[in-house]
Amino acid sequence: MLLGVSFLATPVKFQAPSLELDVALDVGRVTFDIFSKIELGLAALLVIATFFPRAPRAEMVFTAVAVLVVSIQAFWLLPVLEMRVEAVISGEPLPPSPHHLAYTVLEAVKAVTLVAVGLVALFRLGWRVRPEKVAGSL
Repeated sequence: MLLGVSFLATPVKFQAPSLELDVALDVGRVTFDIFSKIELGLAALLVIATFFPRAPRAEMVFTAVAVLVVSIQAFWLLPVLEMRVEAVISGEPLPPSPHHLAYTVLEAVKAVTLVAVGLVALFRLGWRVRPEKVAGSL
């Protein structure tokens, strides 16, 4: 979901020549509002899946980083960006801000940490354990 929404759908919609900027911004605002709520729910499930079975420390650290990023985005960065979108849609000229870059960097950090959580969990669950060869088989 993260890759599809943040790294594919969002940049692509700004490439559509028939889509006006205010419409693209409004669609993005609604998309990220819903996506943020879904991410918060998934973050809660990730915390339960990681901390209650007492996963390895690395998995807990990566989970904590991912949840921290989701929280920063949902409770601070998205509201700031939404105010900017509202201002642009209403025709208010705004100076450039570092908020979109910060969001993009946090998305990349979140993607990397989620991959790390997944890999550590796979190793914990025996992903690398190979069955022993049966006598006489190749």
